[in-house]
Amino acid sequence: MYKKTLATTVDQYIEQTPDVQRLRLKSIRQLIHNSSSDIQEKISYDMPAFVYKGKPLVYFAAQTKHIGLYALPEANIEFSNELKQYKTGKGSIQFLNKEDLPLDLIKQIIDFRIHLIDKLGV
Repeated sequence: MYKKTLATTVDQYIEQTPDVQRLRLKSIRQLIHNSSSDIQEKISYDMPAFVYKGKPLVYFAAQTKHIGLYALPEANIEFSNELKQYKTGKGSIQFLNKEDLPLDLIKQIIDFRIHLIDKLGV
């Protein structure tokens, strides 16, 4: 795991990451912002956090060997079959640096989270 960041913006956070992860983080960030114009970003829990309609949408973080995507437990449950090849936790997903990012799957997860917030407010 990387040491605590002193970043106060998502731009600063991304720029502080190693080259191998910088482009990956930028790709995920772009997917998130392309999903809705109502998404705001901030640093929360020492990582980039994306908020939709005042509710947490997703977080991501650069770790030594992977990028962690934190899409909350509901997303991991909904996409459990698609996530079988990845290490997951209650609401976390690890995408190894040595593997291609599953951008289509990440986009589906983001869209699912947006739908939950729109429909249920969660």
